Amino acid sequence: MIGTTELIIILLIVLVIFGAGKLKNIGGDLGSAIKSFKDGMGDKGEPKKNKKQKIKKTK
Repeated sequence: MIGTTELIIILLIVLVIFGAGKLKNIGGDLGSAIKSFKDGMGDKGEPKKNKKQKIKKTK
């Protein structure tokens, strides 16, 4: 099992390799990908409903 010290060392190495700016971009991209995946899983193959679109009944 990974301890606290090992985790800190790994995070410091990643920070040195990628840099702070690039890490921020990677985190944002990862967050967007996860959000998109969750939205896709919530659809379950059903078409999206447009709330603004109304069906008019004719006589």
